Amino acid sequence: MTADPVSPVPRSVHREAPPAVTAMVRLIRDSWAKAEPYLPEVTQFFYGMLFTLAPATRDFFPINMEVQRNRMVRALVHVVQMVDQPDDLVPFLRQLGRDHRKFGVVPNHYEAVGTALLAAMKTQLGPDWTDEVERAWAEAFTIIARQMQEAAATDTNPPNWSARVAEHRRLSWDLAMVRLEPDQHIPFRPGQYLSVEVPQRPRLWRYLSPANAPRPDGSLEFHIRAIEGGWVSRAIVSHTQAGDVWRFGPPLGTLGVDRESGRDVLMVAGGTGVAPMQAMLDELGQWGENPKVHLFYGGRTREDLYALEGLRMVASCNPWLTVTPVVENGPGLVGGEQGTLADVVTRYGAWPGHDVLVSGSPAMIRATVSRMLVAGTALDQIRYDPFTID
Repeated sequence: MTADPVSPVPRSVHREAPPAVTAMVRLIRDSWAKAEPYLPEVTQFFYGMLFTLAPATRDFFPINMEVQRNRMVRALVHVVQMVDQPDDLVPFLRQLGRDHRKFGVVPNHYEAVGTALLAAMKTQLGPDWTDEVERAWAEAFTIIARQMQEAAATDTNPPNWSARVAEHRRLSWDLAMVRLEPDQHIPFRPGQYLSVEVPQRPRLWRYLSPANAPRPDGSLEFHIRAIEGGWVSRAIVSHTQAGDVWRFGPPLGTLGVDRESGRDVLMVAGGTGVAPMQAMLDELGQWGENPKVHLFYGGRTREDLYALEGLRMVASCNPWLTVTPVVENGPGLVGGEQGTLADVVTRYGAWPGHDVLVSGSPAMIRATVSRMLVAGTALDQIRYDPFTID
């Protein structure tokens, strides 16, 4: 489990968890609060135990484990703490289980991960690791592993795909467009994302969203901004060359436009988070009639809105689309707004009758969704996906 899930708020109205599950989660959260200050020690013990129990799992991770740092342990604990939210957790786990087929994960690897996690927690907590606490962690991890294994066992798609870089173009000093041609069709839907491994950073998988709907030739286009300290994003922007071969895991995510729902659509995108929105708009452009779509596209400055001219061109040809640029700093834009996306979107009210799709950095998603809920947007209107950044 190498994803770093972002779940700022629940995405659906949850059924009330049974009292036993609520008590289990409370024990997990309380014990983790005591262990979290010692995360480096927990992490070191975890990996040492994991690689001892299942040496083959060492090949799942980059050679330089410092890059991995605490990512996996934090992700594991985050997911364990969500076992009382099955409406959100189960679909995510099933996608995660299918995604992990790309590593060659087998059932005994799940057992090793669970054993290593519990052993690391027990070693750090000492007398606070009671039989009751151990049982709570063990039961929660069993639930997680079962969902992931069941999803992996029923998936009939290949565990991964390969694609060759056909074009790499710098859009700015820190932003690149990469177009790839896969060896075989990758069955993604507009709005979904894929885990990616590039040859410059083997075993360092990251999630990227195609900026196009499926094409007849199967090609995929990605927009990648180099993140400060980001091993993968900086390598892609600076060192990718035509002919490089990338590996992809299966498509993930739930973002999409329901053309038959009768509801209009609000899209909120920050930075390169506009890519999945572009993919959905690319698909909608194939139809004559669509729901009305209002896209708020934001960044810190005008330079961050690299896709604005292309989006305005799409809007000029499609009366169902409205594009509003949003900048936090610097001069405003004609027809645009100034402020954060969370500020600007909520100035327009609660957006009743709209499907709300949000994409961007974890901080942007968290701020925007939280402010919309306060403004009165219904919880079940809003959709976003867990995502990983460098």
